[in-house]
Amino acid sequence: MDKYTQIAKQIIEVIGKENILSVTHCATRLRVMVKDRDAIDDKQVENIDEVKGVFFTSGQYQIILGTGIVNKVYAEVEKMGLKTLSKKEQDEIVKDNEKGMKKIMRILADIFVPIIPVIAATGLFLGLKGCLFNDSVLSLFGMSAADIPVYVTTLVSVLTETAFAFLPAIIVWSAFKVFGGTPVIGLVIGLMLVSPILPNAYSVADPNSGVDAIMAFGFIPIVGCQGSVLTAIVTALIGANIEKWFRQHMPNVLDLIFTPFFVMLITMLVILLGVGPIMHTIELKMVDIIRLLIDLPFGLGGFLIGFTYPLTVITGLHHTYVMIETSLLANTGFNALITLCAMYGFANLGTCLAFIKKSKIQKVKQTAIGAMLSQLFGISEPVLFGIQLRYNLKPLIIMCLSSGLGAALLSIFHIQSNSYGLAVLPSYLMYIYEGYQLLIYFFVSIFVVAFCFIVTYLFGIPKEAIVENMNEINVSNEKFISPAQGQIIALEDVPDETFAKKLLGDGFAIDITDGKIVAPISGYLETVFPSGHAFGIHNEKGEVLIHVGIDTVALNGEGFDVMVKQGDMVKQGDVLVYVDLEKIHAQGKSTMTMVLFTDGQAVHLLDNGKHINTGELLNFQ
Repeated sequence: MDKYTQIAKQIIEVIGKENILSVTHCATRLRVMVKDRDAIDDKQVENIDEVKGVFFTSGQYQIILGTGIVNKVYAEVEKMGLKTLSKKEQDEIVKDNEKGMKKIMRILADIFVPIIPVIAATGLFLGLKGCLFNDSVLSLFGMSAADIPVYVTTLVSVLTETAFAFLPAIIVWSAFKVFGGTPVIGLVIGLMLVSPILPNAYSVADPNSGVDAIMAFGFIPIVGCQGSVLTAIVTALIGANIEKWFRQHMPNVLDLIFTPFFVMLITMLVILLGVGPIMHTIELKMVDIIRLLIDLPFGLGGFLIGFTYPLTVITGLHHTYVMIETSLLANTGFNALITLCAMYGFANLGTCLAFIKKSKIQKVKQTAIGAMLSQLFGISEPVLFGIQLRYNLKPLIIMCLSSGLGAALLSIFHIQSNSYGLAVLPSYLMYIYEGYQLLIYFFVSIFVVAFCFIVTYLFGIPKEAIVENMNEINVSNEKFISPAQGQIIALEDVPDETFAKKLLGDGFAIDITDGKIVAPISGYLETVFPSGHAFGIHNEKGEVLIHVGIDTVALNGEGFDVMVKQGDMVKQGDVLVYVDLEKIHAQGKSTMTMVLFTDGQAVHLLDNGKHINTGELLNFQ
């Protein structure tokens, strides 16, 4: 059976064929409309080959497979007789089911996603302009800005200024389509908002420009809506709904001409004479609040934004950031918000590297590698759902802290991009307009990757993601064996108060007569001390610490030939260490070995005082 046929078959079996309403896919995810989300075992789905993670939203059970793979799996699903829809058809069903904040988030995403490439490209043009037209750069060629021909500066200005000059028109065009209106009508209305006939909003706001608003009826100021994102969205909402009303009530013979006529007339008057100035004032206040937050001392505002941004991605609230970023760009020329949010992507890279380095499970490594390659170009779903939310939330918390720390540093150094829409590797292009900006952004981003990698590697990776086949070790019928040969001693009789008072846990001791120490249970080697004198083994039944000798840590490994390393899986009876008893005794140290149950359980051993052999079963009450 073909690999992708097998994957498709397993997915359908776990979800349940009768539970599936329809199936479609996007660039990275298989999107399944289901009747009963609770009937699906996420762990079973995640254990299927090539599945990098799952999540559920608006009736869609979404399975992250990655680019290329999802197309092949979907092609196999189509052959199984299930109802398949186009992404557009299923999105329409999702929209009908969405309410409240989720609906607002989707609307904002649908408006801004089509225009992001244009703004990102313009930002790149601005970056190249700032880099190439810089006097320091030009001086390397014996030139200055004054030597650049007028036609060159004119053409460059057309490339760099057009998108922002007509930004409201672009937004109205996109939003008109989202709200169900005719896009070209929205485009014309949007152009009216920034018509050169109207007084420029920026000039009117500048007391030194000499430009005043035109007063209608003696008290209503009429100005252009340059840079007003919120006004553009409200314009589209009003205009599209007016158009839909006229389409329903206008006679067919008059609809072609008179509907656009009344839509443009009414919308323009409502916006320019009333709604526009109010929306622009609200928007400027919103921009001021964001800038105030970013400029809080000691990077506190930056940390808050960087820490919470990953959480907004999970909930979908991050789509509102695009509107704010667009407003920042339109009104200030720069975008400090995306700079702070971008640290999320670099922190994700650190997470992936930690899982790649530490995990011994091939599937986890493959997931992390695929997620990292996607994240390099701004696609965060595979790492977010395949790793961050999949493993006990520790990687997510560490990633948020790393992102917040990086954002705090960037806000302290006042770093800001001149665009948006570029993430992780391509994001450096948004800072080439100035050497200082690029240099600080580069070093902070590398620091975030390294910091998140180290902390995740040390504290954030659970055992289930590290050890191969950990769940396949059957310890249900396993009896506890002696880890060494010698006489069993009650723990209370050990000449060391730490052990005798059971401060590290209950257990027993063995006055060993042979240097071979083995694993008394099968499990995961959670601890292997560098000195080789202590080993912590964990399995589903509990945790055991084998401590060889008293105060032998002072020997720094002398006399200990360790056969395992931390993170290994060991089977019952596997040799942990060979101990040179004579060498340890010559150093004046006791070789009495303690076997402690560190998970708090009480131990009642029936073999106290008995001589026991290595590997012999021990009797507990």
